[in-house]
Amino acid sequence: MAARSRPKKSPSVRKRARQSVKKQLVNKMVKSKLKTLAKKVSEAVTSNNAEQAQKTLIEAVRAYAHAASKGVIHKNNSARNISRLTLKVNKLAKAQAA
Repeated sequence: MAARSRPKKSPSVRKRARQSVKKQLVNKMVKSKLKTLAKKVSEAVTSNNAEQAQKTLIEAVRAYAHAASKGVIHKNNSARNISRLTLKVNKLAKAQAA
C-alpha cells in the first residue's frame, strides 16, 4: 500500500491560520487587561479606598462588557465577574458609611 501524500493547503486555509494567530494575540491582551483591572479593584477594596475602588470598578465594568460584546469572553463570565467586583465595592462603601 502506497503512503498517502499530505494534502495541499489552500491559500484560504493559510490566511485563516494567519488571522487566527493575530486574533489570539488580541484576545490574550484583552483578557490580561481584564485581570489587571480586577486586581486594581480588589487592591483598592483591601486598602479601604472607596473612591478609588469606585473609579476602577466603573473602568472594569466597561472593559468586561466590551470584551463580552466582542466575543472575547462569554457574556455570563462577564456578568459573573462584574457582579463579584460590584459586591466587593458595595460592601466597602457600606462599611465606610456605617
